[in-house]
Amino acid sequence: MRAPKYAQIEWERRWLIYPARRPRLDREWMTVIQDRYIEGTRLRLRRMSRPGPGEVKWKLTKKYRCDDPAARPIVTSYLTAAEYEVLCALPARELSKRRYHVEIAGRYWSVDLFEGPLHGLETIECEAEDAVSLAALAPPDWALREITHLPQWQCGALAAARAIPED
Repeated sequence: MRAPKYAQIEWERRWLIYPARRPRLDREWMTVIQDRYIEGTRLRLRRMSRPGPGEVKWKLTKKYRCDDPAARPIVTSYLTAAEYEVLCALPARELSKRRYHVEIAGRYWSVDLFEGPLHGLETIECEAEDAVSLAALAPPDWALREITHLPQWQCGALAAARAIPED
């Protein structure tokens, strides 16, 4: 699929984590993420906060449907707090997680620890610059298995889940 006008391709792969083997994260940079998947759309409203420095950012993202979820066209716009509050009035499915930014082999990976009904679910993901770099990604040994292409593990689907999905 050719990316729609103004969209960029997000090259990304995701794995489940084996929590007992995961290293401690208390020294890693962490972002609290609160997502709202707006009902009837492919839009995601996101609030990102960093508790230490007190930074907060808001953005609205659309991820387009495509054949390959590892190479998805995406458009993102950063918002003001007031714009975010207006959009929060829309009905949405919510998803909360703590994202830790972990350096592995010179590349930053995102470790997501989910909260609420998905408490206990842990994933790791990494973005790349292109298809070749994406294919070459080697997850850490504490990654269980890849879930990039499984629809029930996409965050939009997870936001609708009442519990951690079964395979």
